[in-house]
Amino acid sequence: MYRDGEYEDEEQFRQRKLEEALEVKSLRRIISAYLNYPDAAEEDVKRYERSFQKLPLAHKALLSHYPQKFQRLRRCIATNTYFIFGMLQEFEPPLDMSQDMDNCEDPHLQCAPTDRCSSAQMNNISCQSASTGERTCSTNCPRSEQAPLGEGTNEVQINGLHDSGPESSPSSLEKMKEADKCGGDQVSFSHDWLDPSLQSHVPLVDVDKVRCIIRNIVRDWAAEGQKERDQCYKPILDELNAVFPHRSKENPPSCLVPGAGLGRLALEISCLGFVSQGNEFSYYMMICSSFILNNTRTVGEWTIYPWIHSNCNSLSDNDQFRPVSFPDIHPASAGITEGFSMCGGDFVEVYNDPSHVGVWDAVVTCFFIDTAHNIVEYIEIISRILKDGGVWINLGPLLYHFADMYGQEDEMSIELSLEDVRRVALDYGFQFEKEETIETTYTTNPRSMMQNRYFTAFWTLRKLSSKKDAAH
Repeated sequence: MYRDGEYEDEEQFRQRKLEEALEVKSLRRIISAYLNYPDAAEEDVKRYERSFQKLPLAHKALLSHYPQKFQRLRRCIATNTYFIFGMLQEFEPPLDMSQDMDNCEDPHLQCAPTDRCSSAQMNNISCQSASTGERTCSTNCPRSEQAPLGEGTNEVQINGLHDSGPESSPSSLEKMKEADKCGGDQVSFSHDWLDPSLQSHVPLVDVDKVRCIIRNIVRDWAAEGQKERDQCYKPILDELNAVFPHRSKENPPSCLVPGAGLGRLALEISCLGFVSQGNEFSYYMMICSSFILNNTRTVGEWTIYPWIHSNCNSLSDNDQFRPVSFPDIHPASAGITEGFSMCGGDFVEVYNDPSHVGVWDAVVTCFFIDTAHNIVEYIEIISRILKDGGVWINLGPLLYHFADMYGQEDEMSIELSLEDVRRVALDYGFQFEKEETIETTYTTNPRSMMQNRYFTAFWTLRKLSSKKDAAH
């Protein structure tokens, strides 16, 4: 059998088809998580209503506005659902979503549920350059549940996803047909792969990731997230300006942004005059970032209610139910540099490729390095892909994502102190040019009575040599 310029034997062909089937299965689960959002949210509302009904009559009288509050909550959920479905309508899966899943089981393949892009097989989906066209969200949402850049600047490469799980037909799709945008516009289906028969029930933890995405939209693409962007992104942008003061428009410097999330920082770097590439490994993030970058048409086009899923630490019902419009800028009109792109895949798998050695002028990491199983490996790869004289700018804490993976003996997590991170960076040929601490929040409700703050490490390191590259 002939594929991609090479012949493959029967076993290779079989293995590839099994992997493709598992990728489809995993992608269905991720899409199902988005589609199950209204069902899960409705179950929350019903739980609130049951608790209210158990109150003594005298207490109900004091809270007589609560039935109206519950209906208001349902209208907000419908608006969020309308956005989610509109986003999925524009998504073009990189795989044939109608594949039969009955024959994808194989004892030699790992089928653990995941939302990440791996590099087992690269698949292209259309994602035009905007010029043409999981960090802890809360106390119980994994931060780095968060797509590699190919040769072209107008494509996103999404890697294989591996998953398994039961399939059934939830009522989410039927509910989405009823969702409206605060006015009653009916939603119609344009993709066969959104058919209810292809959807599956998913754990609530998957739906929680969808809620995290909604809060990340505020951080990256809403006016309400400007303060947090000023805390996290502005120091990085100012430093890039200072380090590259005389950059050429004809030959702009290149900057890689691993852990790019919903893409705002990568876009802002592009607008500064860099060939900017965002790298992200969560399909949850990639579906949403692709939609915002490529399919939003006007400022404030969409409305969401990001704070409705927590009844804790609210100053008022109006604060909890306040709407947030996005995007605050039109990405296609932001003034990006030609070559801006987003790239899907695991940072280690993608950028360990020899084609990336010594090609980047800058690497920017923001709330990223502690998402590693092995942070030393991250530092090694950053050193390897930077040109001699290139810079690594970092801002973030050390809240290691895999530190608390109890009961999973095979899950590696290397958790270095900041002192050890500094020492390892020096050993990989870096020299500190700037270092300070910056206080910031992460996807925090600015009107909440509880504000989680990080005292993040902010530094600029310059790569002086390739001594570790030579040693390895």
